[in-house]
Amino acid sequence: MINNRTSVILILLAVVFVGIYSSVFVVNERQQAIVVRFGQIKDVKTEPGLYFKLPFAFMDADRVQYVEDQALRFDLDNIRVQVSGGKFYEVDAFVVYKIADPRRFRETVSGDRDAAESRLRTRLDASLRRVYGLRGFEAALSDERASMMREVRTDLKADAESLGLNIEDVRIRRTDLTQEVSQQTYDRMKAERLAEAELIRARGNEEGQRRRAIADRQVVEIVADANRDSEILRGEGEAERTKTFADAFARDPKFFEFYRSMAAYTQSIGSSDTTLVLSPHSEFFRYFNDSEGTAPADAAPQATTGN
Repeated sequence: MINNRTSVILILLAVVFVGIYSSVFVVNERQQAIVVRFGQIKDVKTEPGLYFKLPFAFMDADRVQYVEDQALRFDLDNIRVQVSGGKFYEVDAFVVYKIADPRRFRETVSGDRDAAESRLRTRLDASLRRVYGLRGFEAALSDERASMMREVRTDLKADAESLGLNIEDVRIRRTDLTQEVSQQTYDRMKAERLAEAELIRARGNEEGQRRRAIADRQVVEIVADANRDSEILRGEGEAERTKTFADAFARDPKFFEFYRSMAAYTQSIGSSDTTLVLSPHSEFFRYFNDSEGTAPADAAPQATTGN
């Protein structure tokens, strides 16, 4: 009898313990709790702490569904977008969001993150295509990138709020050329560089010809100036020479005549192949045998032929 009583007490205590245990749930700082009673949302707990609910979840009395209370992220990779120029690019983007309204989140997608992210991905894909389609490729690499992301975030905001979500941030991780566009861009850049090189080379040749023309003109001017100066100097030298001879003649005419005759002898009969056919009594031989130039004509040489 006592054993039966003890068993009953133990069973009752176990039932009470299980009931109490199934009536308590804990929400930590990274969670939110949705209390569902008979398929309907009874309560939402957004603050961390210890809470109570009806037991017997197996009877669909009160069940607790936990959702995250922290920033979440999902990625969208390899989106093929077309820019305003008609070319295609590959874009990787990600979205940071939070579950701001657990009740609506439960009502719209039954608290399923994958379902919510799937709907946001579709909207993100469409928004990125629209934003890129209104701009050129260079916009994603410039200061306009930030405004593009804000525009995408605005596009996602309404759909996110309808799911009980709040979009914290939208970012583009990568914007790359597709393979065919990359080759086309490379070929275009190569052609532009070759054209630029040809232009630089043509300008260099033009500058070289201009400098050579200037140098040639300067050479002609320098040579002309030098010839002019040399002619001036030569004329001045000739004038000085003539003046010197004139002064010498004025001082001693006989010596000057003797000097000029000796110079004439040197120039005319100084080489062995010179032949003169002159009278030996000519004025030319006046100083030939007489340094005074006063010898009588018959004292001069009878004939002079060849030296």
